[in-house]
Amino acid sequence: MQDFNLHAPQGAHKRKRIIGRGQGSGRGTTAGKGNKGQKARSGGKTYVGFEGGQMPLYRRLAQRGFSNYPFKKEFQVVNLGDLEKRYQDGETVDAATLKQKGLIKGPTPVKILGDGKFTKKLIFKIRTLSASAKTKIAQASGGTSGGAGDA
Repeated sequence: MQDFNLHAPQGAHKRKRIIGRGQGSGRGTTAGKGNKGQKARSGGKTYVGFEGGQMPLYRRLAQRGFSNYPFKKEFQVVNLGDLEKRYQDGETVDAATLKQKGLIKGPTPVKILGDGKFTKKLIFKIRTLSASAKTKIAQASGGTSGGAGDA
């Protein structure tokens, strides 16, 4: 076989089925829709969950309670151990530097977690820190000036 002898696998390309073009085509008359009935008519579609006129399941079941799912906040988490590896003493930790160093993606909020060893003195400009992260930062005597944006 040659290097550039590329082709699609067998059965990948199927000819388009042309329907309703007379008896000679093999798909004339009812055009593959069978005889009569709602699905044979033009515009004879039903909606998802339709049960032939019977009360659909989604309306028969009671809807109770409240879900907070649409309102939940999702954070990108960064561990102190990762900051220890990527930052030098005295650097500022904020959304821009985290993104620049490849620790986060996109605009979603960031939360710093206290996993890993941490000894550097960094300036934090991130609002959301876990309790363990706060204690480790305080032990390393790093400043936490939160409030420079919900990074």
